[in-house]
Amino acid sequence: MSSATEDPPVEDHAKGRIVTDAPLSRAVPVALFYDPASDPSAVRFAFPGGVSWTFPRALLESGLRAPDRRGDVGVWPCGRVQTVVEFHTADGVAVVQFDTAVLLRFLRHTYAAGTPVSAR
Repeated sequence: MSSATEDPPVEDHAKGRIVTDAPLSRAVPVALFYDPASDPSAVRFAFPGGVSWTFPRALLESGLRAPDRRGDVGVWPCGRVQTVVEFHTADGVAVVQFDTAVLLRFLRHTYAAGTPVSAR
């Protein structure tokens, strides 16, 4: 069997809330990607307008439990049911809040995608 058959890519969808100093935050659709054939250690978050960020899957996992940052991306828990992902660029910082359950489900899907077919 080919690797593409054994390790299918994962695409989940989430709503993130862009955090600003405005009274109301706005929801934004985010596509969450994992492609074990391309890079089994990375996940990608794609935002509207063609903006996407690729960062270590391990950062997402560790950031759900305690603040963590690697390079231009930071992840940390925010209360009991929210997680914040912070993206740094030369132009500034984007802070996006997600339901933790959505990110946990995405991580479960990524680990299932890396499981050999015979073990599923």
